[in-house]
Amino acid sequence: MTGPRKILIKHTNPVDFFGVNNSNLKYIKSFYPKLKITSRGNTLSITGEDEVIDLFEKKIDLLLKHLNKYDSLSENNIDNLMLDEGESLVNTEKASDVILFGNGGTKIRARTVNQKKMVKAISNHDMVFAVGPAGTGKTYTAVALAVRALKEKQIKRIVLTRPAVEAGENLGFLPGDLKDKLDPYLMPLYDALREMIPPEKLSEMIQYGVIEIAPLAFMRGRTLDKAFVILDEAQNTTKMQMKMFLTRMGVTAKFIITGDMTQVDLPSRQKSGLASALDSLKDINDIGIIRLGQNDVIRNKLVKKIISAFDTNEDK
Repeated sequence: MTGPRKILIKHTNPVDFFGVNNSNLKYIKSFYPKLKITSRGNTLSITGEDEVIDLFEKKIDLLLKHLNKYDSLSENNIDNLMLDEGESLVNTEKASDVILFGNGGTKIRARTVNQKKMVKAISNHDMVFAVGPAGTGKTYTAVALAVRALKEKQIKRIVLTRPAVEAGENLGFLPGDLKDKLDPYLMPLYDALREMIPPEKLSEMIQYGVIEIAPLAFMRGRTLDKAFVILDEAQNTTKMQMKMFLTRMGVTAKFIITGDMTQVDLPSRQKSGLASALDSLKDINDIGIIRLGQNDVIRNKLVKKIISAFDTNEDK
């Protein structure tokens, strides 16, 4: 036994590592009852047998790698990483399968063939269109890819936007200020983010503009650079709105445009900007176009049958 050994908690917020009220640290200590472990600031002080401290230090390194990679550290994660095969768990997840780890260590995967194509497409292209019916995971997968890019510091911010088209409702009759009126249109984006980023951290990111969620009209006149930008519900853009949005693209930006051509809420005489873009841009090799279908639906099994029934009726 030697004097206390110091371990510095680097490249992460110590609070995220130690947990609320040191809950993670207390749980980690339970695996090493023969060590005396104390914390001060971002430093751990450990006293005990050298061999046990060596093993403890390796496990702390694994836990830090997991936290930095997935922005999450739960008791379940700690349990798994304390096993003998803990190191392989950190290093063997396939990027084409697991996109990132969400809250509570939940694996957020590309679960269908076309969702995996989305993951591959955004690696090879700066702009990707993902088009398909409800429930195919277009928006969710796009948001997961954006969060991963932010966590891996590939970009500095995320911009999520939707056209505020009135689907049988009138904005003027909704209560509240402009933000209150528009938030319901943006709620699916908030819902996806809440599964991937802890609530306190998400609020902070939105407050400081690291994540921006805004209606499409707010994009006019801007250049979006060093950002991962998602245009959701793009079928409800006009041709001019789509052109305006696509030309906001900065040199180091990633754009994903998602939409469902079966749910256009524009006036009947107005052509969807998404349809125009898909037709105009189809021959540009640097743009990825992924078409999702019934086989990609991951909601209740009834959703797939509903989509099929509507498609059959329209064909008739």
